[in-house]
Amino acid sequence: MAKSESGIMIIICIYSAYLLLTAPLFHCVLGGNDGIGATYDGRSLIVNGEHKLLFSGSIHYPRSTPDMWPSLIAKAKEGGIDVIQTYVFWNLHEPQQGTYEFSGRRDIVRFVKEIQAQGLYACLRIGPFIEAEWSYGGLPFWLHDVLGIVYRSDNEPFKLHMQNFTTKIVNMMKSEGLYASQGGPIILSQIENEYTLVEAAFGEKGPPYVQWAAKMAVSLQTGVPWSMCKQNDAPDPVINTCNGMRCGETFTGPNSPNKPSIWTENWTSFYQTYGEEPYIRSAEEIAFHVALFIAAKNGTYVNYYMYHGGTNFGRSASAFMITGYYDQSPLDEYGLTREPKWGHLKELHAAVKLCSTPLLTGTKSNFSLGQSVEAIVFKTESNECAAFLVNRGAIDSNVLFQNVTYELPLGSISILPDCKNVAFNTRRVSVQHNTRSMMAVQKFDLLEWEEFKEPIPNIDDTELRANELLEHMGTTKDRSDYLWYTFRVQQDSPDSQQTLEVDSRAHALHAFVNGDYAGSAHGIYKEKGFSLAKNITLRNGINNISLLSVMVGLPDSGAFLETRVAGLRRVGIQGEDFSEQHWGYKVGLSGEQSQIFLDTGSSNVQWSRLGNSSQPLTWYKVLPIINSNYLEFKCSLTDLCHCHSLLIGQTQFDAPPGDDPIALNLGSMGKGAVWVNGRGIGRYWVSFLTPKGEPSQKWYNVPRSFLKPTDNQLVILEEETGNPVEISLDSVLITKTCGQVSESHYPLVASWMGAKKQKVRRVKNRTRRPKVQLSCPSKKKISNILFASFGTPSGDCQSYAIGLCHSPNSRAIVEHACLGRAKCSIPISNLNFRGDPCPHVTKTLLVDAQCT
Repeated sequence: MAKSESGIMIIICIYSAYLLLTAPLFHCVLGGNDGIGATYDGRSLIVNGEHKLLFSGSIHYPRSTPDMWPSLIAKAKEGGIDVIQTYVFWNLHEPQQGTYEFSGRRDIVRFVKEIQAQGLYACLRIGPFIEAEWSYGGLPFWLHDVLGIVYRSDNEPFKLHMQNFTTKIVNMMKSEGLYASQGGPIILSQIENEYTLVEAAFGEKGPPYVQWAAKMAVSLQTGVPWSMCKQNDAPDPVINTCNGMRCGETFTGPNSPNKPSIWTENWTSFYQTYGEEPYIRSAEEIAFHVALFIAAKNGTYVNYYMYHGGTNFGRSASAFMITGYYDQSPLDEYGLTREPKWGHLKELHAAVKLCSTPLLTGTKSNFSLGQSVEAIVFKTESNECAAFLVNRGAIDSNVLFQNVTYELPLGSISILPDCKNVAFNTRRVSVQHNTRSMMAVQKFDLLEWEEFKEPIPNIDDTELRANELLEHMGTTKDRSDYLWYTFRVQQDSPDSQQTLEVDSRAHALHAFVNGDYAGSAHGIYKEKGFSLAKNITLRNGINNISLLSVMVGLPDSGAFLETRVAGLRRVGIQGEDFSEQHWGYKVGLSGEQSQIFLDTGSSNVQWSRLGNSSQPLTWYKVLPIINSNYLEFKCSLTDLCHCHSLLIGQTQFDAPPGDDPIALNLGSMGKGAVWVNGRGIGRYWVSFLTPKGEPSQKWYNVPRSFLKPTDNQLVILEEETGNPVEISLDSVLITKTCGQVSESHYPLVASWMGAKKQKVRRVKNRTRRPKVQLSCPSKKKISNILFASFGTPSGDCQSYAIGLCHSPNSRAIVEHACLGRAKCSIPISNLNFRGDPCPHVTKTLLVDAQCT
């Protein structure tokens, strides 16, 4: 922590009538008086004495791997990001009370230091309740058993543990010198998370908790500001911030004129649950609302949630969440740039940064330019000027601003860094689009599989007994997704069919009668429970009923999370209620307890050769070497030489060559979990289809750091009846790049910036031409032009055709400029295409190219 010359750290917040009237001059001093550190005033955050206009991106360290962190942060920086924002995951770091873990993907210090090494700032959202579609909202489940605890309220047991963990993290950051007040990268922290959504439920225990949380955080003296998101009454000096997709419209503003306008979560997509389609939010929409927030709300800090979503490895996802997280972010689940989102936002950031001085020091004025159209102008005393022309309407408009006519597309904002020239329009995308493809690099049908059928326990196999239905989560204590409920039924009559009826508040259920599978059922994300009704056969004598209750993640939101109920709520057979029967319980599966997904645990069970028929609850393991009998069997079905050539290089599960991301294609499976070399890839639920009849997620990320060069072990728990033989390991590739730019588009901001420096205007006009710019990923080049048309092509980069106007030179010009190159640029001009194919018509160039 930085100190003043007298060695005393000062925290001074001065409130006076005069300063309230001159808010831009006011700031709350949180660093030392030497100017080192982070402070704020009513205009922006102030870092090391300088007002800052900041773009931030959320990247959660445990949702990727340490070897991915440098690349993710570098791509964020290249995209114009200034700050990396992350939650801190309490249950990841303190899984057992007083036992802390900070290694591997948990190494938050290493993550923050990597941010610092790349010259970016960091925002630490400590929470420690975070929601974040993370299991139990980030709270460790051991809190559930703390006597008298009520989460997130004015409750002494909860406040004690919350303060202990928050202090632990703060002290860790201080000891490494990572706060800006110490010369580190952390410029902002967050306490609590969207508490407004639940505060009313706690009645009189809510407001005191807010006051306590703010006071506790500030007392830790980090030397940087604290924030509370979606908390309009955040106590001074904590900053209230906005979350959502449209904070330029919905944010009521800071609760003090002395606080800056901050957007902590601008959702670039949305979380996805099993059974739902992905939510696609366009680059144009995101850019519009960012520009609107900056212009209309004086916003000077915008964070994208998420900038890279990553992967919910192992059992970390919350209820019903798919394993991939925010795959539609500017950097996808695998860390690849998703275009045009990444590039269009990069252009936005560059355009806004050209307006920095007027935005941070100027006076704002609003001018109506017509219905649903306005100009928001920022002007300094030295006449530096920036304008945002806003069209909220549903039609294109031609607007007159300062005696110049500007074309303003519907639902868009044009940014004029000098109040004269348009550098960027939120609706006109001048950057490339790309296409992600999966290519199989390792088939598993030629490898030898073994299986282990999970034993179905009866009540005699259980040690935990009760004369009631126990609550699922409180019984498993988050040690497993699975809880066996077993009981016994005496049938004194001959064998007969009867109806088994079960009501559950868990997520899925598998029923077994006398060890035989009887049926399954599951719930959906938006419903609290589900029911199973199956006809079963009860034999004369004793019948063992075994019901496997399954949680697909713990809940992550809502008030009184500690009282949430899951598991079986009623069990009946032919109308008779067995809920208060004598029950036996078993937490988890035998395979889990033996840890058969590890090398050390695999030998604890008896594996057998993969059979011709499958049954629910089966573990599968791929062996590293094909034995001679298997080879002979395979080769007897085909040409021997051809078979031999197929098997060379495929007798082992080796890491694919190269550095492309890789994923398991589990399209042939049903529901379960996967481990590679003992590391949990995550849950899968391929059989839970969306309304369009497709799995919510078919490919599952396998980080290369999880793999050894050779002899990798793959273990799968299949709850249903999937076929592991059809699994493949696929490379994740950017295979196509496409550009669609018209004469009415604006050039990329880089050309605007370069032209601005030119003193001769004709040079500026010549250099500022729209262009189609294409680039392939590292180590790939443009190998084929799939489509090229200069004129009036129909469609877009997803589907296209030659229109009524088309230059016959289109393909030749594009091929000459692009083939064999990693990137190329084609100016949009009649001269470049050797003539005007359709005079007096606005022309477009659409190019689709293949990268190999």
